[in-house]
Amino acid sequence: MPTVHLLDYVAGNVRSLVNAIEKLGWTVDWIKSPEEVSAAEKLILPGVGHFGYCVSQFAKAGYTEPIIAHIRAGKPFMGICVGLQALFESSEEDLSAAGFGVIPGRLDRFGDKDKSVPHIGWNSASTSSGDHVAGDSLYGLRPDSKYYYVHSYAMPYREGELEKDGWAVATAKYGDEEFVGAVARDNVFATQFHPEKSGAAGLGVIKAFLEGRKREALPSAPSLASAKLGLTRRVIACLDVRTNDQGDLVVTKGDQYDVREKGGVSAGGAVRNLGKPVDMARKYYEQGADEVTFLNITSFRNCPVADLPMLEILRRTSETVFVPLTIGGGIRDTVDTDGTRISALDIATLYFKSGADKVSIGSDAVTAAEEFYARGKTLAGTTAIETISAAYGIQAVVVSVDPKRVYVSSPSDTAHHTIKTAFLGPKDEEYCWYQCTTKGGREGRDFDVWQLVTAVEAMGAGEVLLNCIDKDGTNSGYDLELINDVKAAIRIPVIASSGAGNPAHFAEVFEKTSTDAALGAGMFHRGEYTVRQVKDYLQEQGLLVRQFEDTI
Repeated sequence: MPTVHLLDYVAGNVRSLVNAIEKLGWTVDWIKSPEEVSAAEKLILPGVGHFGYCVSQFAKAGYTEPIIAHIRAGKPFMGICVGLQALFESSEEDLSAAGFGVIPGRLDRFGDKDKSVPHIGWNSASTSSGDHVAGDSLYGLRPDSKYYYVHSYAMPYREGELEKDGWAVATAKYGDEEFVGAVARDNVFATQFHPEKSGAAGLGVIKAFLEGRKREALPSAPSLASAKLGLTRRVIACLDVRTNDQGDLVVTKGDQYDVREKGGVSAGGAVRNLGKPVDMARKYYEQGADEVTFLNITSFRNCPVADLPMLEILRRTSETVFVPLTIGGGIRDTVDTDGTRISALDIATLYFKSGADKVSIGSDAVTAAEEFYARGKTLAGTTAIETISAAYGIQAVVVSVDPKRVYVSSPSDTAHHTIKTAFLGPKDEEYCWYQCTTKGGREGRDFDVWQLVTAVEAMGAGEVLLNCIDKDGTNSGYDLELINDVKAAIRIPVIASSGAGNPAHFAEVFEKTSTDAALGAGMFHRGEYTVRQVKDYLQEQGLLVRQFEDTI
């Protein structure tokens, strides 16, 4: 099989990129020293995380000059995400760090205060002019396809600035800001988005690079002329995974976190079994899910860390599911079965190497946030959120929040942040605050959701998975008041969760809140609706969504 070389500097999830390349019929060789770069014919540089950390790691390990020499020699080179950013001169993320300088310019942080940062989701890559013929695709990019982006810094697009030096540019828009989504010149091709997480459209881009197909005529289909550009509404499928009474891993779902059939275990109620995790993840991918989230609700406490069952689930899922994968549960400092202390960062690293793109932290985030306030809102530097985001970037850390309503007659009745609610309490109370819980909602804390989300944002979380215990399993729709309240508190993206029972609930949450994504579980698992049906309905309502593509 033909070979492509990858340079891995501990860049998060590279397993999915390897799986994508192998699916396309190529084999991967790893660059393990600077001296090996000169032997590579085709070189791919993946990257996630912090610009300064990335380029300093290259420089420290002696890779910078060999990579630049590879490019100058005219050999095919592809950069992905931070691999694109490193080609520029500098980034606002770390002005003390110098990029490769292959392309002039500085990356800036997204500045519109009305937008969530990081920019996470499926967006366009629309080609401009440059060194390719108008109407041609650039390495398989299509205006009617969507690609997965996750970044806080981008190269602003200024018409003609890069093109005058011969660069072909594909752009995307986030709000009013247009930025570089991909660039190409001669032997160099780089994408801000992650093609290996962009489904069939992304695999097509990798395939075009590997085969050297820089320019191809686009079909003159009406869909291309009328392609809708911009960020789509994200629909996420969530799978609660645990062992059943026979020790098998199953996808389950319950009401207010009770996952046993009616009567509970004492009455013979078995763990609700809705299917096998890998099979269901692939099914949702093929229905068009924009992301798949696994929540490990068992924690698997009695097995060696290196043999955690969820690692194998991720490995197998990432072989056929080319959208982002999130794993939650058990991301904490622990002691292995042999007595070895294992940090939360070590656990996260195992998950990333097995195919995860993000890790989700729950109860431990509440404890860390409480301690953050106890220290006078100062960082410890040692929490799971801080250590993982420092190593892999804030986009790799999701905090899962499980709040529930506490009704009060007046804001003066509590020290916590309250809202005036349209849904009165049991004694006609007009106000409520959202109490944070731990241990799967079983333990309430004297801590409100505003305190939690502002603390974890300060600690380096890149996204909030916002559940709602009151809504879980009700099929009555999302808690719109909670979502709007949390969105007002933070700038990082929010995923709405709990309560979805039909496609109209997804439309409602996107139309009546500024949520960045919406998650569904039970309605998908029970076969009441498919992800595709939800997206078709959203599209009928005039909302922009990504539709599944089954051809590369």
